[in-house]
Amino acid sequence: MHYGSFDDVRREYVITRPDTPLPWINYLGSEAFFGLISNTAGGYAFYRDARLRRLTRYRYNNAPPDSGGRYLYLRDEATGTYWSPSWMPTRTDLDEYTCRHGLGYTIIESAYRGIRAETRYFVPVGADLEVWQTTITNEHAEPAALSLFGTVEFCLWDAYDDMTNFQRNFNTGQVEIEDGVIYHKTEYRERRDHFAYFACSALVAAYDTQREAFLGAYRGWDAPLAVERGACGDSVAHGWAPIAAQQVKLDLAPGESRTVIFLLGYGENLQDEKFDPPESQAVNKQRVRPVIARYLDPAQADAAFEDLGRYWERQLAGLQVTTPDEHTNRMVNIWNAYQCMVTFNLSRSASYFESGVGRGMGFRDSAQDLLAFVQMDPVRACERLLDLAATQLETGGAYHQYQPLTKKGNDAVGSNFNDDPLWLVLAAAAYVKESGDWSILDASVPYENRPGTEQPFYEHLQRCVQYTLDRLGPHGLPLIGRADWNDCLNLNTFSDTPGESFQTTTNKDGAVAESVLIGGMFVQAANEMADLAARCEGGEAAERYRAVAQQIEAAVREYGWDGAWFLRAYDALGDRVGSHECAEGQIYVEPQGICILAGIGVEDGLAERALESVAERLATPHGILLHQPAYTRYYLNLGEISSYPPGYKENASVFCHTNPWIMIAEAIVGHGDRAFDYYTRISPSAREAISDVHRSEPYVYAQTIAGRDAPTQGEAKNSWLTGTAAWNYVAITEWILGIRATHEGLCVAPVIPEAWSGFTATRAFRGTPYHITVTRKGPGNALALTVNGQPVAGTVVPLAAGPDPVTVEVALGG
Repeated sequence: MHYGSFDDVRREYVITRPDTPLPWINYLGSEAFFGLISNTAGGYAFYRDARLRRLTRYRYNNAPPDSGGRYLYLRDEATGTYWSPSWMPTRTDLDEYTCRHGLGYTIIESAYRGIRAETRYFVPVGADLEVWQTTITNEHAEPAALSLFGTVEFCLWDAYDDMTNFQRNFNTGQVEIEDGVIYHKTEYRERRDHFAYFACSALVAAYDTQREAFLGAYRGWDAPLAVERGACGDSVAHGWAPIAAQQVKLDLAPGESRTVIFLLGYGENLQDEKFDPPESQAVNKQRVRPVIARYLDPAQADAAFEDLGRYWERQLAGLQVTTPDEHTNRMVNIWNAYQCMVTFNLSRSASYFESGVGRGMGFRDSAQDLLAFVQMDPVRACERLLDLAATQLETGGAYHQYQPLTKKGNDAVGSNFNDDPLWLVLAAAAYVKESGDWSILDASVPYENRPGTEQPFYEHLQRCVQYTLDRLGPHGLPLIGRADWNDCLNLNTFSDTPGESFQTTTNKDGAVAESVLIGGMFVQAANEMADLAARCEGGEAAERYRAVAQQIEAAVREYGWDGAWFLRAYDALGDRVGSHECAEGQIYVEPQGICILAGIGVEDGLAERALESVAERLATPHGILLHQPAYTRYYLNLGEISSYPPGYKENASVFCHTNPWIMIAEAIVGHGDRAFDYYTRISPSAREAISDVHRSEPYVYAQTIAGRDAPTQGEAKNSWLTGTAAWNYVAITEWILGIRATHEGLCVAPVIPEAWSGFTATRAFRGTPYHITVTRKGPGNALALTVNGQPVAGTVVPLAAGPDPVTVEVALGG
């Protein structure tokens, strides 16, 4: 079943019915001010940090779902009929409805009883506010008298405290109303220096700022009393639940349209400039008044929207492809790249599935996101790398998470996720290859953001590698710590207490449980460090890193191979995990991908054998399963992974994040057909036709798809904020299409399906545009490379001497 369709020309997904299986969301903002917005205008806004600076309230896991948002109401003054032009929250049976999710904006249009409404929501580039441009059109043959209500419910800043600390929060809410603008200033009188505001371009006939005054006692947002009776009451919030509701009167002639702009914004003052006048308790509005005036001007708002379009045009211009497959074109050119931008901005902090109050920015998550993001915006990628390094511990370990507002490590979760440091090495190597910026390695970066601890970024990377070498287990494999990439494989937890955290509880000393996955990662990271060391220290240092890579590879080969696939781990008792000897969980996907990415087994056939095992035992029509057989009971020695019912999340779902590792592995061994087949199985665009099964958005990747052991096989969850986005982008662009950065130049080595006649691509690399044409001449992956008309040996296009376009032609196969 379809709930909409792609508009590739406008780079939009057009939803044509509001009752999507789940709320299908989009993101507003690209710098500091962000918002989640659903196809029915649900969601919330925040400044930098979804927990500590949340502007508006949203109710997760509510019935009905998607409760809280940017709600508009229209009321026909002649009949008293009212409705929501976004469908929610009144859920009126609209005559027409469309929602167009675009790049950084959403447009919701509807018609009801001869009144058409179109609202464009976006965050201007460089601004800390949302613009809602609402155009109301009277399609009647008679004049129409209407009231338009714009509303938000304010969050009292700290989203966790807002949903828990009611004995305080019911007493602290405060607002100011000045010149028709509603200012939310809860706690501003004391320790806060920030506030929110809600403004309107039209004359405000009336307003409300106390929720109960607007909704009425025991009423919800689906039936607000003020809208029903046609008049707000000019209430002023004192405690309880502050809101902003503004009523505008519209008298429209037949065929007449009128545009009204609402703004939801964030303001911040210096501590000694909080109040105006200084001796008062009134918010100093001098900084925000010009901003409000600017974006309430329709011409300025239109110009800001056009600027937003240009911003996204620049962001996506780095790589554009034309292949024989429409899903590949759509995902690479638009949606996968867009999702990578969103995951870079927000990591795993705020989505329909992540409440924004717990995780903050993940160290591992953000480092993996950089693998794709480096080619989109190298400057911001550099900043993020240094931010991550600044949260690192002096041991070389890392806080597993940090808060984006403070950039401080999250003590509640802590460290000892032993794969974390190695992701920083891989991300740093990707950045240097893409940018050619070796100077980053000399950047002075503190540990734990403590002044006086600064060391060169290169030393941070050295400590990442040493961290693993200092923590090797009985088989010479890296110790797993609290967990590795799979946070739910908790081999030292042994938790039998309900409610105990699997990630932070440790009942074993951690000196036995080892990870084959980290072993594979280490081999790859150490070889990348060898390349960096050759430049920074010389050949002797490079050889030391290659030697330790060989040391760990030998351990993986001797103790990490199970006969037909790579083992997953050794548990705290020294028993194998992910072995044919196990009753359940005999084969895991992660080490098959990661070890082959590191080159282990590629030359001697182990890689081919492992990939055959994946195809035979893990591949399904909906993607590759995390492991098989699924765990049918709770295993104390394995932790959270066995706590999920079979087929869900880490217990044998299609964990989409790992699927690209197998795509890349198949490309490495030359299997273009199988690599692309796996790519297509989890492609959101390709799965659009089964939206009633998939249920999540058909334009972005999800973290997990229910596996074959689940009653709801094929159902996707945890969409948007997942490492699946970055890894799929890497798999399709760098390994299947084969266009990837190296220290020496741009590698072009496609491993595409045999049925493809070829493809074209335009790739920006170090300031130079490369125009690439791949033409299949015969079967196989052998290629002949021509650069600006001259044959070049190998697969690497030498670095260009300047910004002039480079023409690359590849004759493939034959």
